[in-house]
Amino acid sequence: MTALPEYVNGMPNIAGREADIEKAIAAGAKKDVFKKEGGIDFGAIKSAFAIALHMHQPLIPAGGGDLRTADVISNLKDMWDNQGIGDNHNAPTFAWCYKRIGEFVPQLVGEGKQPRAMLEYSGTLLHGLRHMGCNDVVDALINVTKDKKLRYCVEWLGCPWGHAVAPSTPVQDYRLHVQAFQHHFAAIFGLEALGRMRGFSPSEMALPNQPDVAYEFVKTLRDCGFQWVLVQEHTVERPENGGGPELKHLPHRLVCRNSAGETAEIIAIVKTQGSDTKLVAQMQPYYEAKALDRWDLAGKSVPPLVTQIADGENGGVMMNEFPGMFHQVAHESSGSDTPAMNATEYLEHLFSMGIKESDLPVLQPIQQKKIWDRIEPGAGPEKLAATIEEIKKEDHQFHMDGGSWTNNISWVQGYDNVLGPMEKVSSRFNEKVLAGKTKTDDPKYREALFYLMTSQTSCYRYWGQGAWTDYGRELCRRADEIIEQNFG
Repeated sequence: MTALPEYVNGMPNIAGREADIEKAIAAGAKKDVFKKEGGIDFGAIKSAFAIALHMHQPLIPAGGGDLRTADVISNLKDMWDNQGIGDNHNAPTFAWCYKRIGEFVPQLVGEGKQPRAMLEYSGTLLHGLRHMGCNDVVDALINVTKDKKLRYCVEWLGCPWGHAVAPSTPVQDYRLHVQAFQHHFAAIFGLEALGRMRGFSPSEMALPNQPDVAYEFVKTLRDCGFQWVLVQEHTVERPENGGGPELKHLPHRLVCRNSAGETAEIIAIVKTQGSDTKLVAQMQPYYEAKALDRWDLAGKSVPPLVTQIADGENGGVMMNEFPGMFHQVAHESSGSDTPAMNATEYLEHLFSMGIKESDLPVLQPIQQKKIWDRIEPGAGPEKLAATIEEIKKEDHQFHMDGGSWTNNISWVQGYDNVLGPMEKVSSRFNEKVLAGKTKTDDPKYREALFYLMTSQTSCYRYWGQGAWTDYGRELCRRADEIIEQNFG
């Protein structure tokens, strides 16, 4: 397979080579990718820990004075060019945060240590970094991803290209985000590196709980070759009693049933609750794991894995304390009985012991027990919808908006002026582009897809009404215009 170009006709390469993507994923799935290179004696350790860094910057129409004609640029570039406003002075530090794992890993490996980090970078961030000329950042990441002496230390996680939140993004669009990210990642880091991608990190840790949407979410991940997904502890429940996970430091099976009676499942790695950025910046998972010993799973003694994810750039603690703590813990944990491990590396060791996926305890999205106590999966979408409305009337805390690490913020309520245009352009894209069987290597397809996904970035429904909702509506307008002009 020939390498994918990173840009085609000025657009990031987010579609057009799907057959090569599928082949790379299928080839990678046939072999362990971290266990042999990592050098962990899984039978001798008592526990392990994993950290993941979530990195994101939206693309915004701010490269000029007129919103309707302004260039679409990275929010990071807008910060960089206007450092005298608010917190924009953090822009150079943010850029270093995006680069620094690419510096820390070679240094620590050169010192004989065994650092680990899982990385999740949105497609909008990766494109934005290239667009503003931060090639040193991307090149440092490419180095630790492709160098055979370093690559076992860094595990890349899949994500939706445009940082879309799963509960409120149309399911067909969410699939496009997942596939576009795989495509773009392969164009930057190579098809072989894509073949080593096993885990998925949903934006904002947002897990759908409406049964039909949750089913499609998991089915999308499995169809795209993912083995596991990162979930937030309070967004899942045990089917038998609705309680939270008991063995939160062991892998689970996330099982999702829909109104048609179908089931989709995927391994879930549970991220525990807490002040995420502070916990990761101070490497708390290591210290929590040190206090644990081996647990029983399917009659075998296994080390628990304490897992956390946090923004990798936001907040003074992450910007300032993380570098020193990451180095300190890498020195302390390397060669110890509580090493750093990435999640796929851990799973490879676990399954090599003879443990099977079917041995893992089961979870389902939060609040679903209330539904399945009243109807059976397979009762149909009308009965499901009626049951949901019935429970809402009885229980004002019940909702089907999904769960995330920002449970106090709704991704739906109060944002009709953005969601309306988003739903309109999604419908048009579906009707005129997808249903029209447009070839995915058509430059106009790629351009329409780019604007569709960029408009669905969560930031337009996070920062409140004002400039950000204006940005979201403008991106929807541009996507709609491209569709009407080229596919009308």
